[in-house]
This record gives sequence, structure tokens and C-alpha cells, in this order.
Amino acid sequence: MLKRQQIEDRLRAAFNPRELEVVDDSESHRGHSGYPEGGESHFNVAIRSEQFKSMNRVARHRAIHAALGAQLISEIHALAIDVDV
Repeated sequence: MLKRQQIEDRLRAAFNPRELEVVDDSESHRGHSGYPEGGESHFNVAIRSEQFKSMNRVARHRAIHAALGAQLISEIHALAIDVDV
């Protein structure tokens, strides 16, 4: 399964978001540090969920990292997160 799909599946399961967009932006980093052949290294995530309502920005990012899990996070070079309620 593609990492993009794993990210999307785990975030949907954890937060039941009303909006979720996961974009593999790896190709725009070709030739830069952390870019492996085949991509799947740089991702942009935009997520909106009521579950973030009581969390500050740091807590929201920690919750997303926890939902993705240490193994998947370790396989990603860069993860840009745009999170809101």
C-alpha cells in the first residue's frame, strides 16, 4: 500500500475528519536531501476535524503523529501539516 494511502486511512480512522487532503509532494524535492528514488518521502496534509477543538497547535501535531505511528513517521522525510477544527 502506498504511504499516501496509509496516511489517509490512519487519519480518517483516528479523527473522522470533515476534510482531509494528503498530497505526495516528493517529486518537487527531487535532488534534495531526503529524496529517495520512487518518492513517497515528502507529504502535505490538510485536515479539519472537531476532535482538534480542545487542542492547541502542538497537541494537534502530536495527535497526528501518534495516529500515524512511529514506524510510518520514520519512513517519511518531511510532513507538512495544516490542521484546524
